[in-house]
Amino acid sequence: HVQLVESGGGSVQDGGSLRLSCVASGYNMEGKCMAWFRQIPGKEREQVAYIVTDGTTTYADSVKGRFTIWKDVGLKTLYLQMNNLKPEDAAMYYCAARFICREDFFRYWGQGTQVTVS
Repeated sequence: HVQLVESGGGSVQDGGSLRLSCVASGYNMEGKCMAWFRQIPGKEREQVAYIVTDGTTTYADSVKGRFTIWKDVGLKTLYLQMNNLKPEDAAMYYCAARFICREDFFRYWGQGTQVTVS
């Protein structure tokens, strides 16, 4: 049974920073593709950061240069460092993982952690 549990959300001021964590259980993160998404009520879910098997990362244009995704396989944790936060970054943030990278969807999702920027 795969479980992803996010933490680290909270309320920060404009320009502040947060680090989100996603601990995986029942899931070997090594060589896997994982991502962070965010969603505002009434809007579509947006992929903000993605990391693939060789560690290559991609980011949404809106967060490039401010957000960093990485994973610690030994700690079974996916991270998202968010710097210079803006009010438009406020959302529920979710981590997601593919069963295998060649799948075209994310099979596993966390419950989300709320980020508020004022």
